[in-house]
Amino acid sequence: MKLVTPADVPVLGPVQSRVAMAAMTRSFAADHLATQAMLDYYRRRAADGVGLILTEGVIIHRSGDGYNNTPHIETDAQAESWRPVVAAVQAAGARIACQLWHCGRISHSDYTGAAPVSSTSRAAEGINRQNDKPFGTPRALEAGEMATVYGYYTDAAKRALAVGFDAVQLHFGHGYLADQFLDARVNDRTDSYGGSVENRCRFVLECLEAVMAAVPAGRVMVRISPSREMNGPYDWPDMEAMLDHLLPAFAARGLRMLDISCAAADYHKTSGRVIRMVRPKWQGLLIGGASLTPEQGEAELRDGLVDMVTWGRALIANPDFVSRVRSGRGLEAFDRAMLGELR
Repeated sequence: MKLVTPADVPVLGPVQSRVAMAAMTRSFAADHLATQAMLDYYRRRAADGVGLILTEGVIIHRSGDGYNNTPHIETDAQAESWRPVVAAVQAAGARIACQLWHCGRISHSDYTGAAPVSSTSRAAEGINRQNDKPFGTPRALEAGEMATVYGYYTDAAKRALAVGFDAVQLHFGHGYLADQFLDARVNDRTDSYGGSVENRCRFVLECLEAVMAAVPAGRVMVRISPSREMNGPYDWPDMEAMLDHLLPAFAARGLRMLDISCAAADYHKTSGRVIRMVRPKWQGLLIGGASLTPEQGEAELRDGLVDMVTWGRALIANPDFVSRVRSGRGLEAFDRAMLGELR
């Protein structure tokens, strides 16, 4: 299968397979540091043949935290805790990218120490499963504060690459901070960061520009989720116009790696539909998948729709996922009880 044989993919170059491990929050950090258990968890998948590992979300600044026991990369010490993880994964043959994460309003002052920040001053609906409280009422960022937030991303990117990560992924999806600017249902601003497609994309593009000015363009990936089922089901109401603006703007700024990720969703209704809109307009690395069978992933590769296929829960349930696919063995079914340990 094309999926599980070595390949040369755009931008990344040689990989041991076209299987990518999706970024998944696991909440096993200790004092916001990466641990030996996390090292073993990632190394096991790398040693089995996963081509690219996207780490769990790594918080770029305390103001962006929103989950229990998450790793941070705000300080040099926090970054250094990842160095042995990165070295172990690379020694096992895989590439590894650090996902840079700011939760925005999907948080609470229990985590941020102050009101969460967002594009809006309206709280997210529902209960935060992390502390069983309603999501905190956010403070809308002022235009003059944007550069400070971009600085958090930039500093985190520099720290990640300094400890050896092959790339960084800017998490601009799943209803978190950047998506709170992109999403017309959340973004109720009347300044230059709200309203029109161009204005709602401004935060993301300015943030990308700041990061690209500080680190090599070929080592930056972006994740977006224009259609998803996480923190509420939705499509960007003006998805085609948004993509028509974002994709050439990403390319013009030097971005060459894109992850279409629509978490906890039916692939063909969400990610797959978006990928079919994006692929004719995007010449760089394109990854996506998550809920496909290996045979469906192989078909997406064969049809040229993606360059690598992501899996999440299947790689939690099957640390030997690549070996199972190569040998034709069946996959173990995911069970939520598996989330209680790093297998």
